[in-house]
Amino acid sequence: MKYIDTHCHLDGEEFATDLEAVIQRAREACCEKIFVPAIDLKSSATAIGLARLYPGYCYAMAGLHPEEVRADWREQLSLLSSHLSPLSSSIIAIGEVGLDFYWSREFEQEQLAAFEEQVRWSVETRLPLMIHCRKAQNELVAILKKYVKNLPGGVFHCFTGNEQEARQLLEFENFVLGIGGVLTFKKSHLPEVLPAVVPLDRIVLETDAPYMAPVPLRGQRNEPAYVRHVITRMAEAYGVSEDETAAQTTANALRIFPLANQES
Repeated sequence: MKYIDTHCHLDGEEFATDLEAVIQRAREACCEKIFVPAIDLKSSATAIGLARLYPGYCYAMAGLHPEEVRADWREQLSLLSSHLSPLSSSIIAIGEVGLDFYWSREFEQEQLAAFEEQVRWSVETRLPLMIHCRKAQNELVAILKKYVKNLPGGVFHCFTGNEQEARQLLEFENFVLGIGGVLTFKKSHLPEVLPAVVPLDRIVLETDAPYMAPVPLRGQRNEPAYVRHVITRMAEAYGVSEDETAAQTTANALRIFPLANQES
């Protein structure tokens, strides 16, 4: 049984002291690829560095996370765009980008503008989007609809919404929902929501490591090897085998991120 962790901040300082051991545990757990999103200029570079350190196993993204958007967002995106050059790029997606109004709306207009600019990057480069969204789905959908006919696809990362929200996102045909440890939480409604409205071919697996470790490891540092617990819970929810769950979500990930498939 092989699977892909489509969203893991493996370049973070939380993994600085035992990165090789984390990679080894992931391999032993049958994680065949790890996708590493960025949140800003610095992490875009470190994600690319990690992909070069583990070619064919780790794959990088580049992007400006909504919580990192400030008044200087134009300058930041101008610098980030260098990673999109065909001569220098080794990224498989644009991300982690999106909108986040959970904590503050101080830079709401800047977030909206920065996200739309990065959506345009996706259209121009044909690189998929890794999208983060909290308390901003209506605004996010409004922007995506402007480009719906030209979007190459992507992932709505860390989906935790209800049936109506899932249906709305699935209207974007080339996109899938990223599901991780929250599926295993005791109070999570995802085991009921997902099978009701989301076909298994519209889901990819993720950790968002080092955050949101699944039960029974909740509260610990998350890592790619722990996706096995998500697979078990998802298989139970859909009434299929763990092998089928892993195979389908892996196929979904390679469909959404074609460069990861071509470089393997």
